Amino acid sequence: MPRQQLPPQIKKITLKNGKVRYHVKENGRVDPITKQRPKLDKRFDTAQEARDALRDFQYQTARGTYVMRSTLTVEQACADWLAGRHGLRKSAKAAYRNGLQPLRDRRGEMPIQALEKRHLDELVTDLMAGGVVPVHVKEGRGVRGRYRRPWKATTINPMLNYLESMLNELFKQGKVNYNVAALVDRLPVSKVPMQTFTTVEVEKLLDTIAKDRLGHVWHLALIGLRRGELCGLRWTDIDFEAQTISIEITRVVVDGEVVEGDTKSETSTRVLPLTPELLAALRAATRMQAEEQLAAGRPAYERSGYVVVDPLGRRYHPDTLSDYWAAACAKAGVKRIRLHDARHTCGTLMHLEHNVPVAIISAWLGHADTAFTMRTYVHNQPEKLALAAESISSWTRRKKSAQ
Repeated sequence: MPRQQLPPQIKKITLKNGKVRYHVKENGRVDPITKQRPKLDKRFDTAQEARDALRDFQYQTARGTYVMRSTLTVEQACADWLAGRHGLRKSAKAAYRNGLQPLRDRRGEMPIQALEKRHLDELVTDLMAGGVVPVHVKEGRGVRGRYRRPWKATTINPMLNYLESMLNELFKQGKVNYNVAALVDRLPVSKVPMQTFTTVEVEKLLDTIAKDRLGHVWHLALIGLRRGELCGLRWTDIDFEAQTISIEITRVVVDGEVVEGDTKSETSTRVLPLTPELLAALRAATRMQAEEQLAAGRPAYERSGYVVVDPLGRRYHPDTLSDYWAAACAKAGVKRIRLHDARHTCGTLMHLEHNVPVAIISAWLGHADTAFTMRTYVHNQPEKLALAAESISSWTRRKKSAQ
């Protein structure tokens, strides 16, 4: 069988030690986006390897899918992607930044084109284990350690989603060959049953906090306000004459800092009618704060204008409010649930106790999607299953008597 002639782009080279190599040299067309000309200039051990490399190069450059070598690092790629997230709330940007940080710490100096699936698999394994993880330091100090608590699936999966989104953009820009994050398995998420109060527990809590200086705050929590909405509520948002409350501002914690801004979404900005009980509690709170201001005196008292304040008129840190909520639950002798779960309690009791239409519940809670409301904020309560059993029993008894 005659030997195949090498194409002109491949040259056979005999080295000084007698070994043979095959040098491939080929130029592609200028890329219309990057304005760069892709080049293949590489040696191979066998003629077949050289032929395969040349064929792949020509095929990819013809289709415009060839990715030229780049010095772009993981660190710079992450920084560029974060800088391109426009129009996000500070809390969302912080979530993206914190999600990408473990990869930046570990592989920041690596070329993004060298990132492989195994690197991400190793990162996921280490994050699940927690403990001291290596952090590469730029200042020439080598590698140091940083302790991290074990990450759960609810934190790791978003991290992988952020990476997949970033690499997908780089793929579209022709800077990586494929999206390795898309190949990494997501972790199964174990759903924890949501804890909500029953009507009996709500009544017990409200009876206990009737004379608590923060009783009006817990009333507001139980009508479905988010913690950030509680902390951002101003007295000017409450119309005592019209008996309504306007939700317009939130105060939330982002990277340890309290940030004030607009509501979570357009539908979160809403006007709600006040119940007679809540109206009375808010009126009592205005009198209480007026007395506290008089007792403290003008220099000491901060006239912030917010509804949720300490005895000197200063706004509470959102985390402090959660601590006071836990203390109120303990004092009332009811099960401890998160402050945010008071919001879930509101949606659940509206649905289970009063058959409020889901569209109304969704609007009340400030959701844009009724399906999300039912899926996330309306929960079963065990004692309600007993009512279902009674219902089944009633029609099975009728069937038996009919026989």
